[in-house]
Amino acid sequence: MAMGYLESAVVVYLRLLYYPSGFSFPLTPIPSHVAVVEFFREWATLVMLAGIGWFAGKNRPQRFSYFLFCFGVWDIFYYVFLKILLGWPASLFTWDILFLIPMPWVGPVLAPCLVSLTMILYTLTLSWLHDHEPGIGLGTKERIAVWAGSIILVISFLWDYLRFLFHQRSAGIIWRPGSDQALFRGLDSFKPEWFNWGIFWIGELLVAWVIFRLLNRIYRIRKNRVPGTPGKSTLSSS
Repeated sequence: MAMGYLESAVVVYLRLLYYPSGFSFPLTPIPSHVAVVEFFREWATLVMLAGIGWFAGKNRPQRFSYFLFCFGVWDIFYYVFLKILLGWPASLFTWDILFLIPMPWVGPVLAPCLVSLTMILYTLTLSWLHDHEPGIGLGTKERIAVWAGSIILVISFLWDYLRFLFHQRSAGIIWRPGSDQALFRGLDSFKPEWFNWGIFWIGELLVAWVIFRLLNRIYRIRKNRVPGTPGKSTLSSS
């Protein structure tokens, strides 16, 4: 939550500098030296979130799930504090630029909030299984579904910008650290118009299917728990 406030404070300063009349598309070009700072600030944010997961978890899956949990809480409270500080967004369907790595991610505010809630629920279900039934975790199909759903969700956020690049037929508007080109220069005609909710919901449903299976597993474990033996159930780890 504190990191969410810190992120929103940075956005307050950036908007005072580059969007004094209020944030809107198309994006205002940012000088290269400032863009480098912003680019690595985003990487630093990921490192901090990953650090929490690393120290909180006891194994690789648990560390990754704690990272997702922190990411979800951070992202939701980022928008909560923006609403408090700036009165923005006007609605959950207001377009926002979500990320810069490796290219702009855009979408209605509702979409990243739904993803964040999904990540939180996914982590809570995995954490319960790890604490109560450490021998029971994700199966191969479930791991594939989580990764496939995650990739599809990323594609949904990149979709409108990739569509813009296809119509521009130019790689010169993709910014990279070390270039003299200002970030977002060449995007003065880019206005997000259509978020691909179809692709988004495919990704969400794949992850939701895994969460449903985990919740069902928890229900069966609690239902079949052997009386008088806390933490033990009649279900095998298979």
